[in-house]
Amino acid sequence: MDFTFTEEQDAVAEAAASVFDGMVTPARVGEIERTEDRTDDELWASLARSNLLGLAVPEAHGGSGLGLTEICLLLERQGRAVAPVPLWATLVLGALPLGRFGPPDVQARWLPGVVSGQVRLSAALTEVAASTTERPGLRAVRRAGGFTVSGTARAVPQAHLAARVLVPALTDEGVVVLLLDPSAPGVSVERALTTDRQVHPHLHLDEVVVDDTEVLAGADHGAEAVTWMLERARTGLCAIQLGVTEEAVRRAAAYLNERHQFGRPLSSFQGTMLRAADAYIDTEAIRVTLWLAAWQLDTGRPAADAVATAKWWASEGGQRVVHATQHLHGGMGADVEYPIHRYFLWGKQIELMLGGPSALLSRMGAALAARYRPAPTAGATR
Repeated sequence: MDFTFTEEQDAVAEAAASVFDGMVTPARVGEIERTEDRTDDELWASLARSNLLGLAVPEAHGGSGLGLTEICLLLERQGRAVAPVPLWATLVLGALPLGRFGPPDVQARWLPGVVSGQVRLSAALTEVAASTTERPGLRAVRRAGGFTVSGTARAVPQAHLAARVLVPALTDEGVVVLLLDPSAPGVSVERALTTDRQVHPHLHLDEVVVDDTEVLAGADHGAEAVTWMLERARTGLCAIQLGVTEEAVRRAAAYLNERHQFGRPLSSFQGTMLRAADAYIDTEAIRVTLWLAAWQLDTGRPAADAVATAKWWASEGGQRVVHATQHLHGGMGADVEYPIHRYFLWGKQIELMLGGPSALLSRMGAALAARYRPAPTAGATR
């Protein structure tokens, strides 16, 4: 692939940088973390005014009709600022699959509101992502005019803010993806906080009615839709992790250059130089694998291997970077009033959401072994 961005993509990155740099400060983030919803509504409105919330929404619904790469450029900038807004949940988990699988009337109902900032979305993918078979934990039963859904969807990103949550559920006919109203009768929203201080509630569903007008993908292509959603969800997390690690390394380098010991800047000592260099190398590996995965997804190429590789680097390399950069700050790294700790929390949360690096590597190895296992020869015995 060509890693050079187009002029349009550069413009997206510049616009995102302008909004985040102009509005997000460590003091502002700390203020938002003390609120009930843990999201910056003023920043969200500014992103809408800058036409950044509709990047991948079809032009017919007021968006720019771009792709995952452009969303990842926006998410990278969010990661640099550790800005508490539901971009990943609304744009990647919600708007992207709505634009791809949603019937025209469903798209018209929700996507214009995403562009304007009035509608926020999410998806219940935690159990599906953790399952090696991508099997939903929720059950749906066909009824006249729709489905009833029961079970518990755990850690749904910003579900307390969402107008609709995309819910994969298992039926007797196969997997379906439904648009669930979190305020519908039978839904109980249990508040839950994440490592990075955001709200990812658990949704407890007791025979919740979902009409046929809110079906995103039926049993004929529901499993395909879930795989499609997971690949883009994971790639989006990798983009946030890239921004987190980039800024963590930048802050560590600035700190090491400013602080002196024995009459020399800390950056001149071999131990600090080597550890900072390793963090930089990990960050560049996250960058290369992320953009390869996003490019393959946007161009319709098979991307499972590229997404898995990007996922591993963002999980394993990402946690190494946030550990190293916090440690390079010495005692200041342990001060929760000092900004670097927040990059550690975000990096660890993304690692948890992507899955442990060892488990990821095991799955990748098993997949490669199965793919390249020699075919048994004629007459071979065991």
